[in-house]
Amino acid sequence: MDIKITKTTSPKAKPEGKLGFGKVFTDHMFVMNYTEGKGWHDARIVPYEKITLDPSAMVFHYGQEMFEGLKAYRGADGKARLFRPDMNAKRTNATNKRLCIPQLPEEDFVEAVRAVVEVDQDWIPTEDGTSLYIRPFIIATDEFLGVAPSKTYLFIIILSPSGAYYESGLAPVGIWIEDDYVRAVRGGMGFAKTGGNYAASLAAQVKAHDDGYSQVLWLDGVERKYIEEVGAMNIFFKIDGKIVTPMLNGSILPGITRNSVIEVCKSWGYEVEERKISVEELIDAQKSGKLEECFGTGTAAVISPVGKLRYKDDVMIINGNEIGEVSQKLYDTITGIQWGKVEDTFGWTMDVNK
Repeated sequence: MDIKITKTTSPKAKPEGKLGFGKVFTDHMFVMNYTEGKGWHDARIVPYEKITLDPSAMVFHYGQEMFEGLKAYRGADGKARLFRPDMNAKRTNATNKRLCIPQLPEEDFVEAVRAVVEVDQDWIPTEDGTSLYIRPFIIATDEFLGVAPSKTYLFIIILSPSGAYYESGLAPVGIWIEDDYVRAVRGGMGFAKTGGNYAASLAAQVKAHDDGYSQVLWLDGVERKYIEEVGAMNIFFKIDGKIVTPMLNGSILPGITRNSVIEVCKSWGYEVEERKISVEELIDAQKSGKLEECFGTGTAAVISPVGKLRYKDDVMIINGNEIGEVSQKLYDTITGIQWGKVEDTFGWTMDVNK
């Protein structure tokens, strides 16, 4: 892929002080067009700028859009690294297929990410726990008020320096198991990385926050009894010595951190089960003392220990509301690989500079 690079003549000042998430953006962005009959074309890195779309652009009316999320890290050795961008490329095309968005060559996705991060690599923060968040997305741009796949698209990548997710240690969070709303069903779009899934989660998220819980844990949309995933994370349990997580069934996002955790746990000799887990099983395991740990996994937090689960009138305290041994070890190992502090025996990292 030939990428034309036009650098800004007015670079922004780098942010000072504590970095938040998703509020500050770098100097450049990647853009590529798709036109039916021509394919993906005009790959370019340009100064970060607003985009102009017609009010009738189909993305506004029918939600034909997708996005991804990954990070670049400044290693202890000074090198800039990506973590498993090939997995994001594969997941992009799985989402695209579901949403009738044209397939994007995986090698082009990876190269686009690498190239734009290389241009703005001075924006990768160096403080411990920080990173450069990478947001690739595709939107339908046809000017047409008709329900059909668009014939034109924009693929854009923007970058945002992000602060440490945990500023005061990995404090366990409380999770609300939702028993009213549902997020997704098999045959729907639950496995896809698309905005509609997140819009569907907002009402329950507000309800959970109002009751003092950090996030929502969804049950399946049919029987309303099997654990699926948290709003922004996949979920894991340590039950009687085994690592257990809901199996991918079409309504759960195939998380890249989820996959990494499974591979790492297996390499440590843990038995890992991907299967159905009912909320009743969790309650019974907690009452019998077999529910030893619970943690979420995702790009933002990597590992998020869960100290409390609420389901209707049952409130389950897990591991004394303290982070578990496996949760801590997983966080240290995966972030260690990402920041170049732990040997990458899995071959997951990629240098930004060729």
